Amino acid sequence: MSSNIRVTKRCVECDSEFLARTTVTKYCSKKCNTKNYKDKVRLAKKSNMRIKELPTVDTLIVQEIKMKEYLSIKEVVTLIGVSRMSVYRYIKSGQLSSAKIGGRVLIPKTAIETLFNI
Repeated sequence: MSSNIRVTKRCVECDSEFLARTTVTKYCSKKCNTKNYKDKVRLAKKSNMRIKELPTVDTLIVQEIKMKEYLSIKEVVTLIGVSRMSVYRYIKSGQLSSAKIGGRVLIPKTAIETLFNI
């Protein structure tokens, strides 16, 4: 919102004096505003990358999967940490027994235990 008042302010980015048309203006130019915005985005990305580097395992999901006797392909992938195609490869080669009910493939948990000799 522009007004007739002129306020002398200091730019947050380059620390130079300028005449502001509003009381909330922080930057002397679009260049300083853009530079500050890019710095904020860069800092946010760095902090997000640090969070992503830490291993996060949802223990509630894993505990829920461990309680079931029959698991879907997605649950097997989550439980043992292999790709979906690897699970299908184990089924096709006969290393992992499964049952197909309708369009859904179910794998008994005992078959996974015998696959890994747990």
